Amino acid sequence: MISLSRTCFLNNAGVSELYSPANSTRQRRYAASLKVVASAGERNGTVVMEGALKESKDVSSVVEVDNKSTVGGGVQDVYGEDSATEDQFVTPWSISVASGYTLLRDPHHNKGLAFKDKERDAHYLRGLLPPTVVSQELQVKKMMHNIRQYQLPLQKYMAMMDLQERNQKLFYKLLIDHVEELLPIVYTPTVGEACQKYGSIFMRPQGLYISLREKGKILEVLRNWPEKNIQVIVVTDGERILGLGDLGCQGMGIPVGKLSLYTALGGVRPSACLPVTIDVGTNNEKLLNDEFYIGLRQRRATGQEYAELLHEFMTAVKQNYGEKILVQFEDFANHNAFDLLAKYGTSHLVFNDDIQGTASVVLAGLVASLKLVGGTLSDHRFLFLGAGEAGTGIAELIALEIAKKGLIVSSRLESLQHFKKPWAHEHEPIKGLVDAINAIKPTVLIGTSGVGRQFNKEVIEAMSTINEKPIILALSNPTSQSECTAEEAYTWSQGRAIFASGSPFPPVEYEGKVFVPGQANNAYIFPGFGLGLLMSGTIRVHDEMLLAASEALAAQVSQENFDKGLIYPPFANIRKISAHIAANVAAKAYELGLATRLPQPKDLVKYAESCMYSPSYRSYR
Repeated sequence: MISLSRTCFLNNAGVSELYSPANSTRQRRYAASLKVVASAGERNGTVVMEGALKESKDVSSVVEVDNKSTVGGGVQDVYGEDSATEDQFVTPWSISVASGYTLLRDPHHNKGLAFKDKERDAHYLRGLLPPTVVSQELQVKKMMHNIRQYQLPLQKYMAMMDLQERNQKLFYKLLIDHVEELLPIVYTPTVGEACQKYGSIFMRPQGLYISLREKGKILEVLRNWPEKNIQVIVVTDGERILGLGDLGCQGMGIPVGKLSLYTALGGVRPSACLPVTIDVGTNNEKLLNDEFYIGLRQRRATGQEYAELLHEFMTAVKQNYGEKILVQFEDFANHNAFDLLAKYGTSHLVFNDDIQGTASVVLAGLVASLKLVGGTLSDHRFLFLGAGEAGTGIAELIALEIAKKGLIVSSRLESLQHFKKPWAHEHEPIKGLVDAINAIKPTVLIGTSGVGRQFNKEVIEAMSTINEKPIILALSNPTSQSECTAEEAYTWSQGRAIFASGSPFPPVEYEGKVFVPGQANNAYIFPGFGLGLLMSGTIRVHDEMLLAASEALAAQVSQENFDKGLIYPPFANIRKISAHIAANVAAKAYELGLATRLPQPKDLVKYAESCMYSPSYRSYR
């Protein structure tokens, strides 16, 4: 978009030089009347064409056009493109106008058939739309009907992404009103398949791609993004996408999906969100040999080269957006995830959803489950299958006396990654999971291994033998990587398991009773958590804020939910849940002296709700 006040494109001489052929013999003068009508906070500087190009004899700022430069039908070549030969350069210039044909292709402001008659007159839409005027509610109904016609989840995902690019408000209205149905489409598990096939389904670029080729220019790249008031960045380097491994540049589907949820579930304005993929190559041979792969075709950069690129990115982000920009690390490999969080946690507002978000949502489920199994957290023993980012992150948020039970035997201490060492304990090495269950006698089994079907019948039966109500958390994503299914957990435990998973599973009927499996989805936590950070102006993330988020989520589980065996509330109420989480997180920020937005609002829940973005259509003047 061109800022009219800072360009000379409407300057007589300048335009003549750029766009009028040198041998022009006849010229006509045109002037456009422009008026700024965009509301504050939407797209600053968006302009509306108040009148069509009008002939004028007395204007000082004009576009000079050669009448001979025409295409079929006598349309004049204002841009000089048709008069140029194929080996000549032309300048791809345009002014983004929120009017007429262009307005219908602006996803921020387009309303499709919902434009009212007065709006169609005011914004030159007559004839560009069928005569019918429909409500946003009818548009939602129609879109849901269309999406349900697709058989494959990936087709539904592509339809949703296409809608987001056409009509942003309708996309979010659809997602909010049908969150339980569409969440598995725009995020896990379908987003995993989308990332695997991103090169093939790639149509329009979303977010910023920062590769090794941009080293030394990252600040400049950030300034290429059209929105300037960014509050949240979700960034990945694509090395560990869900449980699918290294997907390189195609991991962009994760930041895009996460930020869609920031808006739909947490109410953060879409214009304040920026998805970023750091492309340092990939070690995925299949992608390197895929002709449709969209990233750098080289092995992953490591060591100093990698660290320098990430440091330049973090420095540029802070320089461009300020101290209070929230940077959420997403799907980095273990060896980088912990280092980045430790390195920048004291200088930036950073959050790792795989480590901290997963920990917070799991802790919330465990706290809620106490209503079903009784006792306190210190009465329970936790056995983790997988001691990576999620496993160690969860352990960090569980009481210290629980941690003494350990996750890893100390005989492996020398070979362990540094973030696992605090959880080593004295115990003979155990090879099989069933043997570990029988030896340790855990009350809670947590799967974060990223390897599917590890909780087999023998494992579930062993947990059920030890516990009247075994807590089984199969957290690995996507569905194909889940340690067990909901049906397996309920059937093999004879209906006694308290089950939750990372990806959604349908209700299960066992011996006449219907069990509704819970979903330990990070989407419960990070949108509200992020909103709490933003609305309080927090400058650093503190572990106590994560505990506050867990407590707020656990408090939203009703007796009706418990009666169904649920340890998480339904997603249908997610915006209300996010408001309570945001309020709790903000309250903790004020208590710790980390908040900068003063004075503190009296009612933080109401304030959180008032801060939330609404996808309802606005009337245009």
